[in-house]
Amino acid sequence: MSALLHGAAVARDFAALAEHLSASTVAVADGNAGAGSGVIWTADGTIVTNAHVVRRRDVQVVLSDGRRFPAPVVRRDERRDLALLRIDATGLPAAEPREEPGPRAGELLVALGHPLGVANALSMGIAHAAVTHRGTRFVQADLRLQPGNSGGPLADVHGRIVGINSMVVAGGLALAVPVDAVREFVGAVAAPGPLGVHLAAARLPDGREVAVVVRVEPGSRAERAGILVGDTIAARDVARLRSASSLAVGRGGMQIIITIPHEAASARAA
Repeated sequence: MSALLHGAAVARDFAALAEHLSASTVAVADGNAGAGSGVIWTADGTIVTNAHVVRRRDVQVVLSDGRRFPAPVVRRDERRDLALLRIDATGLPAAEPREEPGPRAGELLVALGHPLGVANALSMGIAHAAVTHRGTRFVQADLRLQPGNSGGPLADVHGRIVGINSMVVAGGLALAVPVDAVREFVGAVAAPGPLGVHLAAARLPDGREVAVVVRVEPGSRAERAGILVGDTIAARDVARLRSASSLAVGRGGMQIIITIPHEAASARAA
């Protein structure tokens, strides 16, 4: 009887672990070019995935609750197989990166992702060691990965992220980008610069308060996004202009969604 009770407790623990990881794991869709997974890195919309998952400039991200967002690719690192995406959302369930070194050889690890179209599939195995593959350091683990797992979390049994799943090598062993390399990659991304618009307060006939664009700085993020003089922005959006990845803009009596680049062109920085 005690063995049965212990087995039931273990099953509950792993079910809770899968639920915990799935909350911070997203599906990444790159049009018809393929699909993979990603990890919510910060609650304000920073998502990490593999560079090979996102070949286009703009992709779609689907959260665990079913919400879908456009996700501009902010930065890519082909050598480390990492990419950073931004979505226009806040209060997201961010993953918990592990602080201590590791994982240790023989440590139990789990991977979660969307392999072959199966949502939130959990696989389990053990860590082997840190290895170097084509000049880049990876965590190697004996667990099963399939197409669609790429970009998803490799975690310890407490749900803390130890790596971002990247590829499978000979013998079926999984390789993941170690969490310290992910931290370094994410930390290297500068905060968004000024949007580059001059605004004036106005009130629409229906009583709504808006900000009217009266000038767009040459070479700015606003110019690259296609924002025009005369466009209106809802007053509630003004406070998040710098960090927004997209904006609802009023133009000619219609509302359009404009994607905002994270950085200004380096040769024409505002």
